[in-house]
Amino acid sequence: MKVAVVILNWNGQKLLEKFLPKVVKYSLDDAEIYVADNNSTDNSVSFIKTNFPEVKIIQNESNGGYAKGYNDALKHIKADIFVLLNSDIEVTKDWIKPVIQQFKNESNTAAIQPKLLDFKDKNKFEYAGAAGGFIDFMGYPYCKGRIFNELEYDTQQYNNTYNIFWASGACLFIRSEIYQNLKGLDENYFAHQEEIDLCWRIQNEGHSIKYVGASTVYHVGGATLKESNPQKTFLNFRNSLFTLAKNVPKRFVFFVILFRLILDGIAGIKFIIELRPVHTLAIIRAHFSFYWYLPKMLHKRKYISFKRTNYYDCFSIVWQHFILRRKKYDEIHTS
Repeated sequence: MKVAVVILNWNGQKLLEKFLPKVVKYSLDDAEIYVADNNSTDNSVSFIKTNFPEVKIIQNESNGGYAKGYNDALKHIKADIFVLLNSDIEVTKDWIKPVIQQFKNESNTAAIQPKLLDFKDKNKFEYAGAAGGFIDFMGYPYCKGRIFNELEYDTQQYNNTYNIFWASGACLFIRSEIYQNLKGLDENYFAHQEEIDLCWRIQNEGHSIKYVGASTVYHVGGATLKESNPQKTFLNFRNSLFTLAKNVPKRFVFFVILFRLILDGIAGIKFIIELRPVHTLAIIRAHFSFYWYLPKMLHKRKYISFKRTNYYDCFSIVWQHFILRRKKYDEIHTS
């Protein structure tokens, strides 16, 4: 299989200086390496040309965010497997081999995520994907190894291979044919949660998503937008509603979106109580943006097969975590 590791970059020279050396060291035997530059204004491109001539550069004409950035770049790459790799990821020896073996073993596997640990605390799972993502009936994402902000330590409990609902966009292996057939990431998202939408669409077409615990990478997290940035709040709340409007089965979609809007309102009140009103305003902006785009999102449902009807792993992760005080994935599935 021909593999292309593609790092999306925007003004990330410092991250490239820190993490690109290991990507080159541990990937060149198994893959070609590309940096897709989103019209950076720093010296990222010249740094790569000078220090890493073996790395191919694709220069996008504008900064279209994560979604458009990858869509534009991947049109220029011929490979069987694309690896969408964040610039703040430290890879490890042989991180590619077990993932490619899984693709060879199971033709229906469309996308795969490796074990995602925290670069700042390498014994702990990292927020953005941990040991593979799942979703509840209301569309709230969570992971093995991470329920809301509760992160587990890695005690080798998730070293095997299993089905997941969504694979983290921080390190996403995907068959190029499927990526192109589904027209890639939804560019209306700009950034955040577009990988959940893509994975949901993949499963609606009848394919599976896997987690492969034999491969490990370390993620810094928050290198693009910090948690305290209200723009991150805006994108997360709006894009989650986008995903629900596009992918929830018809019999549930109105009910799910209505209740999510109510729960978003409660989250907005919580931000006010916490003296973070800018985040409440971000949620209000997210809702108005969602209403503006809603006709377009509903139109996109026409191109989805809906072969998967039971999408959720538990009914309410909010209830499980905040009311029943369950902090780990295995505790949620004890009953």
